[in-house]
Amino acid sequence: MSDAKIQVYFNGKIIPADEAKISIADPGFLHGASVFTTMLAHNGVVFGFPRHLERLADTVRLLGLNVQATTGELVEAAYAVLDANGLSEARLRITLTPGPPDGPATTLITAVALPDYPAQWYEKGIAVVVASLKQEAGDPIFGTKTGCYLPRVLARQEAAAKGTEDALWFTADNRLAESCFSNVFLVLDGKVCTPPRDTPVLPGVVREAVLELCGKLDIPVCDDGPLTVKEMLAADEIFLTSSCMGIRPVIRVEQHPVGDEMPGPITKKITEAYRQLLDEQCRLRDNPPGPADK
Repeated sequence: MSDAKIQVYFNGKIIPADEAKISIADPGFLHGASVFTTMLAHNGVVFGFPRHLERLADTVRLLGLNVQATTGELVEAAYAVLDANGLSEARLRITLTPGPPDGPATTLITAVALPDYPAQWYEKGIAVVVASLKQEAGDPIFGTKTGCYLPRVLARQEAAAKGTEDALWFTADNRLAESCFSNVFLVLDGKVCTPPRDTPVLPGVVREAVLELCGKLDIPVCDDGPLTVKEMLAADEIFLTSSCMGIRPVIRVEQHPVGDEMPGPITKKITEAYRQLLDEQCRLRDNPPGPADK
């Protein structure tokens, strides 16, 4: 679909993507002073919408950005964008910036068809590397979703250059944090462990869902203590979570095999429970979007 046919929400209106113009004086463009969230639409319903919006508002407050969009506006606009593009399985993104000094704040919502992620990611697992870059506690670009995402993009390029699908980040003091665009979980002696929020890591919506599902499945969890290379190498299973890519089993870190280099039983159990949760919470809307050309 060309930009002329893709519809976006921009500052109060649904317009063609190629008509959305951002000022060259917008701090989001000049300095990366923007916040965003990426969400999954399944059956035309946004999964975990309230949590996404709460996290977005927390980041706005943390950075002290002057944005004007209300929760009600964002919800209504997100579904309007889905309908305008005839999408029910989609990747939605909300981006907020302060706008230019003499103009309104920028509110942009886009939606594209959910990518056809390789089935082998989920059936056979993925390989990852350890990123050469590090993250620092107190740096606002970590643990939040801001326009300053270049380090993560560079780490993803590093992973691709080595023939792998993702890269694991460590802190400067060698604590496991997350991957480029996902949260990371280790399975250690039957316990599901993930780096604590103050590592820092993003409070992922799927991360939270997995922790809640473990409680329902009677799987013990640990999310309050640091994880190191030692725990990573000792893990029986590793998996990554993100809103759009879902749950991806990791079967190799660099040249180190994880378990038997196949998705493990606890990962499979959580994945199945998560799929059921998606279907339960994202039932078809009464008025699903129509064809994109209408």
